[in-house]
Amino acid sequence: MASLQDIRHRIKSVTSTKQITSAMNMVATSRLRHAKEAATANAPYARKVVEVVGEVAANAGADFSHPLLEQHPDGKRLVFVVTADKGLAGAYSSNACKAAHALADDGAATDYFVVGRKGEAYFKNRGCTIVKSYTGISERPVFEHARKIAIDLIGLYRSGAYREVRMVYTKFISAISCEPQAQKLLPLTMEKKAEAAAPHAEYIYEPDAATVLGFLLPQYLDTTVYAALLQSAASELSSRMNAMSNATDNAEDLIAKLNLHYNKVRQAGITTELNEIVAGAEGLK
Repeated sequence: MASLQDIRHRIKSVTSTKQITSAMNMVATSRLRHAKEAATANAPYARKVVEVVGEVAANAGADFSHPLLEQHPDGKRLVFVVTADKGLAGAYSSNACKAAHALADDGAATDYFVVGRKGEAYFKNRGCTIVKSYTGISERPVFEHARKIAIDLIGLYRSGAYREVRMVYTKFISAISCEPQAQKLLPLTMEKKAEAAAPHAEYIYEPDAATVLGFLLPQYLDTTVYAALLQSAASELSSRMNAMSNATDNAEDLIAKLNLHYNKVRQAGITTELNEIVAGAEGLK
């Protein structure tokens, strides 16, 4: 049976852990508000870019060509995956890594482009090829990060080594819910818009739709990557907030159980001492 001193040390240790997890919970909660606002504010812009690119593509002509639309049938697959730089965020990073790893289940040769130290460690430990990695940006991404990543992805695709580029990120649904999402990035696919009865925007192109679309496609990729980084940042912080909240609750439960055990051991010790005193007194009669 543990001594009273051992139990006191255990209570002190768990109390210290609770203070740390409680502080991390408050930090994550504060940062989550800003990350959620950034993701929410960016969403209308990202949707509008998709809409504009679709409208321009419909007027660019069937013979329009661009390096980001070219097919490379003999290349490998490149998976761009967004994970966390730090741990203590529940299953956030592992879920994203598993979703990215699952894309290679068809046996196709696959390389990885990783954001976050957790993803970098995950794929290195499994002997996967990481062609590029970014660290230190997962919690607070800015558009410049997305632009640099998009430039790297475009360069890798245009080299002809990859037949497609897919992206795996974590979509923020609510403060208690997020889920990994897989999306094809390259080659870009310009779908023909069906004629609709509802009115839609009419654009004037200068010099022409094909030239405008050629300029917009890299911007479209920048915007798509940036939206994924913002969604993932909000998901990471919400996962960390929930993980630290659960850890704090568990610490409180453990402290309560340890206090109860401490009192039982202490009472048992007092009872033993009383019995010894009574036995000694009886022996002296």
